[in-house]
This record gives sequence, structure tokens and C-alpha cells, in this order.
Amino acid sequence: MNPTYPGKILLIDDDQDTRDIYSEFLTNGGFSVDLAADGEEGLAKILQGGYDLILLDIMMPKIDGITILKKLKENPPDVYNGPIVILSALDQEYVVKSAMELGAKGFLAKSSMNPDEALKKISEFMQTPKTPA
Repeated sequence: MNPTYPGKILLIDDDQDTRDIYSEFLTNGGFSVDLAADGEEGLAKILQGGYDLILLDIMMPKIDGITILKKLKENPPDVYNGPIVILSALDQEYVVKSAMELGAKGFLAKSSMNPDEALKKISEFMQTPKTPA
């Protein structure tokens, strides 16, 4: 990864405050951030490709995060994206396990870490080699 360009992140979350907070600290951390306010918009952007990392909420209107992961597993897009990481307030083990079985590479709890910790974890996830979404 180019140190002057940490990467492009897609943040899919229906909560405006979460989008604002994460967008601000990710941008301040040098990342380019693209936002989607619901699962339908997020899936459309994933299918366009070009993201080094995708942060995906679970509970959203229109299409939830688990359904997005199922759709991507059933019909992988022809474009490349970096890993998908679940970003959710839901940290129940069964939800995380389901997401990982469907292709998510990790989990970040929205409220359990400060921006510096989140940036560190996100940078670690971005070291994962790119694979089809």
C-alpha cells in the first residue's frame, strides 16, 4: 500500500452520526471515504468496486449487512474490493459468526474503541490481500 495514499474505504451505515464520526476520523487519518446510507446504496457501490476496505453495518433498512454478504457470496462481482469488515453495535457471537462464514474478514464494535484504536485495526485489516468482494 502506498504510504501517501492509505486507501479508499466504503462505509455502509444507516446511522448519520456513525457515518459522520467515522468519516471524519478516517479522512483525518488520510483515507478517502465513500459513504452509503443504507444497504441498497452500499451494495450498488460494492458492485462498482475499487475499495481497499468496506465497513459494513448489520442492521440497516432496505438490505441488511448479512443479506449483502449472502448476495456477494452467491454472485461475486467481477470487480475487486478489499476485505469487508463488520462495523456494528451488534456484537452477539452468532451474528459475528454468520458474517465471518459469509466472507467478512473481521468485526469492529462501534462503541467499544476510540478513533486511534479503530484506525489501527482498520489499517491492519487493509493489509489483507485484495480478493473478489
